[in-house]
Amino acid sequence: MKKKPQATTPSIQVLERMFTLIDVLASRAEPISLKELSEKTGLHPSTTHRILNDLTLGRFVDRPEVGSYRLGMRLLELGNLVKGRLNVREAALAPMRKLHKLIQQPVNLSVRQGDEIVYIERTYSERSGMQVVRAIGGRAPLHLTSTGKLFLAFDDAQRVRAYATRTGLAGHTRNSITQLPVLERELAKVRQYGIARDNEELELGVRCMAAGVFDDQGQLVAGLSISAPADRLDEGWGAKLQAAAQEISLALGHQPRSEP
Repeated sequence: MKKKPQATTPSIQVLERMFTLIDVLASRAEPISLKELSEKTGLHPSTTHRILNDLTLGRFVDRPEVGSYRLGMRLLELGNLVKGRLNVREAALAPMRKLHKLIQQPVNLSVRQGDEIVYIERTYSERSGMQVVRAIGGRAPLHLTSTGKLFLAFDDAQRVRAYATRTGLAGHTRNSITQLPVLERELAKVRQYGIARDNEELELGVRCMAAGVFDDQGQLVAGLSISAPADRLDEGWGAKLQAAAQEISLALGHQPRSEP
């Protein structure tokens, strides 16, 4: 026995037409005429006009002048609500676990607070053979950590000099960078390669590499890093690390620049 067609089909069709119109409006910065919208969507002008009227009533579409339309402020309000609810830690958990499964070494998520980074999430197992010294909530100086160097690399030269003056670039190990010219050269490499490194500068016996996590505005909001015993850090992990960081960034709305 054949099933009767679902009664909701016309409603679904209307929704599809609404989304099609919104997509066309989103593709242009300037207002679009009713005629052009009808042509680009393949909808009859009367159908286009009726749907646009409904969208205008809901403030999803604005009508700056008779016969032309653009996206409305309601979409901006909803977009800001979504953005406000995005959480970098929540977005990072699955990619962090996947990366940890691949490399079997601790994976850290850190953010900047002033002149320090703060660890806000970590994925690790006892099998890594490395004792976790800094727990979630732990802090460390920017210039001694891979993630901290990422943030310094995105500062301008004046801000980096001010950081060096404030902190004195105090070291923790014999490998720590304590001179501004050396730090500046290190930050230039970070900008060039997109990966920052800590070569036993915070703790002897531990090396790290970090890649940046970016939001929808292209702002660096966190660093994803791998920590490993100094003799086990594999430079081949860099591509996997960057892929995981990019996955988190995409979840936060980041749109990578396309190559020219």
